[in-house]
Amino acid sequence: YGSTTGRPRRCGWFDAVALRRSALINSVSGLCMTKLDVQDGLDTIRICIGYHYAGELHQTPPVGAEAFESVEPVYEDMPGWQESTYGITDYARLPAAARNYLARIEEVTGIPVDIVSTGPERNETIVLRHPFDT
Repeated sequence: YGSTTGRPRRCGWFDAVALRRSALINSVSGLCMTKLDVQDGLDTIRICIGYHYAGELHQTPPVGAEAFESVEPVYEDMPGWQESTYGITDYARLPAAARNYLARIEEVTGIPVDIVSTGPERNETIVLRHPFDT
């Protein structure tokens, strides 16, 4: 739910294909994964690992907005977790399925996860690698 409005959130599945393109264009060196706690209690979590369009499976997004009208995402399903991640600040205390999810995101994007937020407060954060350290 939105922290200001209280309305239910509409959350989409993680799109690794779009992120890889964005990372290439913007020289991304690390990911900050926010709202991990929003996924608590889900039986299955999906990651988009490709797009099906023009009769073929593609690992890169099409060029141009019109091409997206016929794109079908290809998902990889991962087990969710029933335990709460809310407020956890130590990576080792995350449920194994949550750690596996974050590791898989690193694998399919080729980008390390540097920061994970587990709640709305600034201190509800896991810093795996400080973004300004080299």
